[in-house]
Amino acid sequence: MAEGVVALLILKLGLALGRETSILGAKKLFHEATALSRLFQGIREVKEELEGMQSFLRGAERFKDTDETTANFIKKIRDLAFEIEDIVDEFTYMLEDRSHGALASKIVKRIKHIKAWRHLASKLEYIKLKIESADRRKVRYDMRGISSVAGNIDDCSTSSGNFAREEDLVGIGKNGELLTHWLKNNLEQQRSIITTVWGMGGVGKTTLVAYVYYAVKTEFDAAGWVTVSKSYLIEDLLKQIIRGFINNDPQEDLYNHIDFSTMRITNLIEHIRNYLHGKRYVLILDDVWAVDVWFKIRAAFPSDSTGRFVITSRIHEVALLATGNCIIQLEPLGPQHSWELFCKEAFWKNEEKVCPPELEIVAQKLLDRCSGLPIAIACLGRLLSFKEPSYDVWENLYKDVQSQLTNNVILDINVVLKVSLEELPHDLKNCFLHCTMFPEDYLMPRKRLVRHWLTAGFIRETSNKTMEDVANDYLHKLVNRSLLQVVERNRNGEVHTCRMHDIIRILGLAKSEEECFCRVYDGSRAFVAEGTRRLSIQSSNVNQLSQSGAPHLRHLYIFGSGLSIDSLTPFLKSFNLLSSLDLQGVNMKSLPHVVFKLYNLRFLGLRDTYIEIIPRSIGRLRHLEFLDAWNTKLTTLPEDIVQLQKLRYLNVYTIPEEADRKVVFFGGIRVPTGIVQLTSLQTLQLVEANTETVRHLGSLTQLRSFAVSKVRNEHCVDLCNAIMKMRHLVHLEITGIDEKEILLLEALRLPPSLSKLSLGGQLCGKSLSHLIFSLKRTNNLTRLTLIFSKLRDDSFSCLLNLHSLYVLHLFKAYEGKTLYFDATSFPKLKRLSIWDAPWLNKVDIEQGAMPNLVKLVLRDIPKLKTLPTGIEHLRLLEELELRDTSEDLIDKLRQKEPPIGCEAPKRIDHIKRVSIYGTQKNVKENIGRLQISNEQVLEEPSSTQLANIHL
Repeated sequence: MAEGVVALLILKLGLALGRETSILGAKKLFHEATALSRLFQGIREVKEELEGMQSFLRGAERFKDTDETTANFIKKIRDLAFEIEDIVDEFTYMLEDRSHGALASKIVKRIKHIKAWRHLASKLEYIKLKIESADRRKVRYDMRGISSVAGNIDDCSTSSGNFAREEDLVGIGKNGELLTHWLKNNLEQQRSIITTVWGMGGVGKTTLVAYVYYAVKTEFDAAGWVTVSKSYLIEDLLKQIIRGFINNDPQEDLYNHIDFSTMRITNLIEHIRNYLHGKRYVLILDDVWAVDVWFKIRAAFPSDSTGRFVITSRIHEVALLATGNCIIQLEPLGPQHSWELFCKEAFWKNEEKVCPPELEIVAQKLLDRCSGLPIAIACLGRLLSFKEPSYDVWENLYKDVQSQLTNNVILDINVVLKVSLEELPHDLKNCFLHCTMFPEDYLMPRKRLVRHWLTAGFIRETSNKTMEDVANDYLHKLVNRSLLQVVERNRNGEVHTCRMHDIIRILGLAKSEEECFCRVYDGSRAFVAEGTRRLSIQSSNVNQLSQSGAPHLRHLYIFGSGLSIDSLTPFLKSFNLLSSLDLQGVNMKSLPHVVFKLYNLRFLGLRDTYIEIIPRSIGRLRHLEFLDAWNTKLTTLPEDIVQLQKLRYLNVYTIPEEADRKVVFFGGIRVPTGIVQLTSLQTLQLVEANTETVRHLGSLTQLRSFAVSKVRNEHCVDLCNAIMKMRHLVHLEITGIDEKEILLLEALRLPPSLSKLSLGGQLCGKSLSHLIFSLKRTNNLTRLTLIFSKLRDDSFSCLLNLHSLYVLHLFKAYEGKTLYFDATSFPKLKRLSIWDAPWLNKVDIEQGAMPNLVKLVLRDIPKLKTLPTGIEHLRLLEELELRDTSEDLIDKLRQKEPPIGCEAPKRIDHIKRVSIYGTQKNVKENIGRLQISNEQVLEEPSSTQLANIHL
């Protein structure tokens, strides 16, 4: 990780040097200017030295675990990089500090800082000498001697231990049968079929494939197994393939005498094709890391033969090489199979392989730490099998695992994770290690991760992508490498929340601490934060958290609503150089004054707190880029917010306590007119409209996400003109001052980039038709929410032309009596919600309409007495929710034996889950094929739940 630390530092040094002209160009005391010039010269020289060393570090990282000297060198460089970062951040801090206060105070600070500039310059010169000394010593390292050792690292995870005996296998079951079927099916046809097996490291891919391979290889004329390294060479891979086939063919004499070691690619391909000509063969390509492996070798396999290929990988893109649907994604074992595997490993010396009753409780606690990961269970079981089978011994081991004081349990797994980690570029590796700062089993929202990564400097903008786009790509790469697990996706298929497997997290934490990346305080033992760069507090008990100071801390994340900010205030006083402070969920109504002395702060998270006011001193945080105050008690922002010229993200959504529980209605907050000066803003939501602000919003041309509330019709012309200048807009929300307000939006032409649109207010026919025409041209809109729109039959028909929609919400927006969906309407729509339509009594769905609809919600429609006509055509519909429709419809669907001639239940028989809610009769039922239950009335969703639906 030294390379990652140095890369981030080089970027920071470049930013510091970028201020040289402006600082030295200002009027200064002679001695101050001299001292600053010397300091900038030192920064420049150190930057050049580190840039020259960066490529060496990239190679040295691979060998630090196999050579102690290399490891010590890397640690030395990392420590020196941290020292340099401290100097640069202290310099930045003092520059901001001297700019505050009265004139006399500023002069005193400038004179005082002259001595500081000289001191920092001297420290830089001394560090530079140490770097040069270390750089001279590195020539003594013979990397060639180490590489032969390191070359075997990749193969450690695929040792002979993975080829288990059949009686020791657990959980193979259906996957084994399926893989066997794909390999043996239609062998008489001359056709190649690729099957892929993928999942996180240690989940049992190789074990599964090995079991099937040895069971079916006799069905083929030729069989081979090749393990593909990350840094493979195509010649070497082809040589392994031909040798693999030959070594499994005892009757082959001709090829056994051929020397393949010096052959070129063309000759190797020719020999493989000749050998496989007319044969039925199976080839296993184990642990493939890149898609291009297949495309580079496929020419070697003849088309006049029957080939079966099995590829195992941790990478999702590789899995997509499969023919048709021949993909198996392996998941962690369930409780029963986990216990069975554990007992086989822990008690392999006993014929019964049964856990003694007195050990079952502690064994289960240990097993829970493995979360179903076969390699973790196997390693744990093997360790315990050589320990005394007593409760005290096992309990002590469990305590060690809990406190992470030993890694004996995870030695073998560490090799697996090591291979996965070392393949990652340093920026992506930083993003992965950052995820270990979240609590165990924590659902990590994609947007929160992205904001943290951006603040930490892990993401760099490319020529054709924003930093947010790059961060999203990084998240997908971590998911595709099985280092993160997707818990929920949004309606567009993007990751919404993810989590880290417990075993992966434990190993990641160990790696983070080893690399001085971050530490976690959970309240279980005394903790000194000194020397820590990143700290995650996951306990409301901070009594054991030393307040001796942590001047090196850059990032502080707090989890848990039980923690009071008062208990942290003394601790915060020593964090002068802090750049990220995330207080989400902390029980506080105001921010301590010390926060506004954190002049290096780039991220301030106040989400889900009780903050009522942000003081004017917020203007001191000149480097702030992210201010997240979603769901707080704020009603206004101070004038000084306009001094935050680097601010990119400002989210100040509020959810009023008196919010309509049927329709989500957010409150905005008042912002100063000068907010339009913050031209770096990419997110601004949710702010109250006023005449002066709306008139100048067009200056915010970088906005990607914009939400405005309390819009009056007299604002609409200026608002439309401003929005049309926002060429990068992806998410737009406009809400009127109340449900009677008419939004005059006929002049609005929406940008092609727009993906999500929410409108709250009455729409005249002209406004709606112009908007729909504008949206149809973009063909990118995937989510549309309309509130209070007063749509009728004719105006609703305009929406049917939005063929790109995935989600459509109509909240108190439809006033017609019938809804008609023709055969061509909404071909991609997956979710449709219609709430509070008081006159609607009939819904017609023509065959062919909404062919991909998955969920349909009809709520607060008292006159709807029948199911939608044509609902039986929605063959992909999985969920139907009916809430407070007519009592007649509810009664028909609730009856266990409907009256003769009533076809309603049969028309929805294909739907997996049908939920009926009748609050007047205290009815809630789930009917359908999955579950049938009678429960009490369902409580109304909270405002926060409604907010999530709306957003």
